[in-house]
Amino acid sequence: MAEELVLDIKDLVVRYDTDAGSVKAVNGINLKLRRKRSIGLVGETGAGKTTTALAILNLVPEPAGVIKNGSILVDGKNILAMSESELQKTRGKGVSMIFQDPMTALNPVFTVGEQIAESIRIHEGVSEKEAMRRAVEMLEIVGIAANRVNDYPHQLSGGMKQRVVIAIALACRAKLLIADEPTTALDVTIQAQVLELIRSYREKYDTAMLLITHDLGIVAESCDEVAVMYAGNIVEYGTLEDVFNQTKHPYTEGLFNSLPNIIERRSKLTPIPGMVPDPTELPEGCVFAERCAYATDECGKTVQADQWLSDTHMVRCSRYCEPDFNIIRRIKT
Repeated sequence: MAEELVLDIKDLVVRYDTDAGSVKAVNGINLKLRRKRSIGLVGETGAGKTTTALAILNLVPEPAGVIKNGSILVDGKNILAMSESELQKTRGKGVSMIFQDPMTALNPVFTVGEQIAESIRIHEGVSEKEAMRRAVEMLEIVGIAANRVNDYPHQLSGGMKQRVVIAIALACRAKLLIADEPTTALDVTIQAQVLELIRSYREKYDTAMLLITHDLGIVAESCDEVAVMYAGNIVEYGTLEDVFNQTKHPYTEGLFNSLPNIIERRSKLTPIPGMVPDPTELPEGCVFAERCAYATDECGKTVQADQWLSDTHMVRCSRYCEPDFNIIRRIKT
């Protein structure tokens, strides 16, 4: 139901206007996220995932970055219509974000305790003493000893910095958590601990999550729904079962085919041929047409529309309208 929506993105278009041309980063995407649910936003580097996340916080870097069209409702409120003071109240409390690189997300001249406490003090209206007490508590929740509260970021390992970034994001119990590659550069053991930490937090506070990643394994473990993004477009969307067990879009199919097969260890990986198109010169029709094994000449000229295969499963591919397409697809696979 509409009242359960924590995030509602409609027709979002984001451009980066540069000397080399207009970079078409996000091209009219739609996304809905309900309370307690999680969506995995999957795609290659440059697909527009992080730009989408920044747009939700109205943090698209200016002056090059411009939100050309669309609306973004967080808990029913239009982020794009908010004043700067309203945005400051919303960021961290209504929606919080775990940034991809803790090296740049943390301020090197403040202690980690001060950086966690600042968010708590601003959004919760508590005293500095109480904010620092809760900062220590958050450090312990993310697995860092209380005696590290006065350490500076450079005194912590990469994994500990990422935990501090997570502590800041979780400190004020936001309704929507955006996690942008939260386990990047962490070893497997630490990855599992970080994902478990986020999972337990979400269960405790009924938090919705948008998880940005290129790792399909993490999506399978952490998400209820999947949105596959390519060249600024969501080309397939559905529940975890829809996308993983009933894969429809040729790009999604290519992502799965490029994964190692642990059952048939001698089988070769099947990479997706070609390169992602130049975002300043996207084709008129299907953005994946040049790399698609099923494309016709018409695909590169025809504007793609969302084809809803069920109430939960969408694919952006005009060939699904053709009665014999699935037969052709089975023969080629």
